[in-house]
Amino acid sequence: MGADREGRGRRRHARVTVYAAGGVLVLAGCASMPDSGDLRGVESTPRQETQVQVFAVPPGEDAPPSEIVQGFLEALTSDDAHYKTARQYLTGEAAKSWRPEASATVLTDGPGAKPEPGGGGEDTGEISYMLTGTKVATVDAQQAYAPATGAYGRSVHLSQDDKRQWRIDALPQGVVMGESDFQRNYMSVSKYYFASNSEAAGAQSQPTAVADPVYVRRRVEPMTQMVNSLLNGPTRWLGPVVRSSFPTGTALAKDAGALTPDDRSKLTVPLNDKAAGIGINRCQEMAAQLLFTLRNLSPAVDEVELRADGAELCSLTQAGADSAASRSSARPPGYLYFVDGKHRLVRISAGSSDTKPDPVPGALGEGDTAIRSVSVARDERTAAGVGLDGRSLYVGSLVSGGSLGEPVLRSQGKAEKDRLTTPSWDADDGLWVADRDPGHPRLLLFEEGKGDPVEVRTPHLDGRIQSVRVAADGVRIALVVQKGDKKTLLIGLIERDEKPGEKPAVRVVELRSATPELEEVTTMSWAGDSRLVVVGREHGGVEQMRYVQVDGSTPDVPAPAALTGVEEVTAAEDDQLPLVAYSVDGIVRLPSGEQWQKVTEGTAPIYPG
Repeated sequence: MGADREGRGRRRHARVTVYAAGGVLVLAGCASMPDSGDLRGVESTPRQETQVQVFAVPPGEDAPPSEIVQGFLEALTSDDAHYKTARQYLTGEAAKSWRPEASATVLTDGPGAKPEPGGGGEDTGEISYMLTGTKVATVDAQQAYAPATGAYGRSVHLSQDDKRQWRIDALPQGVVMGESDFQRNYMSVSKYYFASNSEAAGAQSQPTAVADPVYVRRRVEPMTQMVNSLLNGPTRWLGPVVRSSFPTGTALAKDAGALTPDDRSKLTVPLNDKAAGIGINRCQEMAAQLLFTLRNLSPAVDEVELRADGAELCSLTQAGADSAASRSSARPPGYLYFVDGKHRLVRISAGSSDTKPDPVPGALGEGDTAIRSVSVARDERTAAGVGLDGRSLYVGSLVSGGSLGEPVLRSQGKAEKDRLTTPSWDADDGLWVADRDPGHPRLLLFEEGKGDPVEVRTPHLDGRIQSVRVAADGVRIALVVQKGDKKTLLIGLIERDEKPGEKPAVRVVELRSATPELEEVTTMSWAGDSRLVVVGREHGGVEQMRYVQVDGSTPDVPAPAALTGVEEVTAAEDDQLPLVAYSVDGIVRLPSGEQWQKVTEGTAPIYPG
């Protein structure tokens, strides 16, 4: 499909173009198969605009095995909702047992295919082909993405039916395609659940929303796909730390059909009887989950109405969703903070064009203690600073005249690089910091930013923590971990075991790499509900700044403009606020759609969190 590669056989193309009356929507696509030459593989289609729709071509009469395999692989990259055309390349039994939704395997290029030695031949009535390639990623049955490496090799077997037509009668479950076809066919969307340590419906405090990114087919009823995915529950990785307000077994009603909002942007979601009879508070939490999940899809959804057994359960608007549940990106910070040339904490209004900072009220901004790095609580009432030598951690209120007191923690590391990291605050005013002392490396948590710290267990952590950033939802944590000469960005889950009257037992588990291709990560920051901004370099490469998803995929947004000599970067969960960095030029910021701009002199920029 697409332009021929050098050395490939001649291809015949089928093109369908549909013009929507009264509009400019053009649905176009091509499928192609060689009518001469060897079977070399399916080339990955160049990335196309999202309004371009690709249709598959059914098998030709008396097509040889090579064309059957080639046509089937290309049909996997089409926008056929139920892979009806792809199934025409299979025998009846194979078509019934094949489950394309079981997985998607993404290769650097489209899969190659060649006859297997000893796998028969056209004169024997059966033949096997080996599909080959280099893996980039997999998407599982829960639509969860995971980076992958290594060689791909799977066999497909063909035989002739009663009409002497070649068809595939044995094949692997799932689909396989090249990376550019995957990017054209699939998109990442976050569904939302609630932190399991949040109060259940009906309690005083709001539950905290947690993003769970999945990949869905871009032009195959994505709204319906996302609702089904949400109702099916969280991905296996995130499941241990989140809950859903939908009752177990809740699904779309059998006659629901494709979901689409009406002309007032209201979406009606008919559910089965598992959802009948729920209370209004729980129903609004369910509606909030849906609104958060669907907010970036098109057409826009401004209101959700839930129904079951023919009756309305509740309705909720986007504004109401922000009242029913707490979502980090809906709470923009008031200020950007950094350390000035006198090693004091200063700030400027977040998102403003100000270049002159003001001292922060309180001992960290007005006192005599010199600091090298800082973290400000999300309510912007308290801050924690690490002393100039990296040995001492101080906590103080952002109230004028307040005293700083003695450090809450001291590191015994002999060198500055072996002492305390920049601290980080979670959503419940817990203060996290890592001590890099080689003799006693540890991750610590100060509940409510005070008292004796809890030593956080990190089973299966292989390396020493160099940087810590806790997500606003309080159940995910980003760590830069060094092992040897390599520094990797890992994302983990925060599990708590709390008993009345006892210190909580806290663990960071299920660590996974978000940047497997980077050899050295210099700095990172959360930059949204499920996205981070990272500065690092690949093996043998130059330093670069990029966005990454928590699942290790690359979001479909432009990378930040290049910047030289970046030592630290910070971003707000609200993507309307600019990235801010400390580089060779001092404190710089990147307004949306513009180039980096010098703000002022200083170091250690940070948004609250």
